[in-house]
Amino acid sequence: MNKKAFIFDLDGVIVDTAKFHFLAWKKLADSLNINFTHEINEQLKGVSRVRSLEIILSQGNVQASQEDKNNWLVQKNEDYLAFVHQMDKSEILPRVEEVLQFLKTNNQYVVLGSASKNARPILEKVNILHYFDVLVDGNDVTNAKPDPEVFLQGANQVQVAYKDAIVFEDSAAGIQAANVAGMTSVGIGEKEVLHESDFCFRDFTEMSNDFIMQLINK
Repeated sequence: MNKKAFIFDLDGVIVDTAKFHFLAWKKLADSLNINFTHEINEQLKGVSRVRSLEIILSQGNVQASQEDKNNWLVQKNEDYLAFVHQMDKSEILPRVEEVLQFLKTNNQYVVLGSASKNARPILEKVNILHYFDVLVDGNDVTNAKPDPEVFLQGANQVQVAYKDAIVFEDSAAGIQAANVAGMTSVGIGEKEVLHESDFCFRDFTEMSNDFIMQLINK
């Protein structure tokens, strides 16, 4: 059987921590009198924490010193982690764990490729860290998606050719990164947003084991 690398984004694919990011960013924006909307929040998907802050500040035309920016980034992360600390297995999105188990049963590599710098504690909190052969997160890369660095590192660490890697992503930037890397891209979310993906499903409940086997045997 072919051994492929199945690379999962974290936020919006495995768990819905996006709601925690939204609340933490909104708290910061409110303190700066910036109107933080869901539309602005959409622009933050798949980008780094530093870039996210720049987007928010630009929305409010707020100029700030690097010291202020650093302090705000720390505060935002502390607020976010307070939410993460309350997580349990109920936060795992539908059928994700069944898919992880199916991949391990079929002797496939399971890799995390996420911009999050809190990936390991999140996977530990929801008790699925043991499924992953390799974690590549925001602590390991310098270039944010749509740069493919995070996915390239993941495939390299399990020594799988890029054409034999399959990426599950919920952001347009992540799909673009997978495509640039020459990997198979599977969108998780709205087709209108993820129209560049090779395949797209609303969530993992729409994805059959037969489809996953097709990816393995491709």
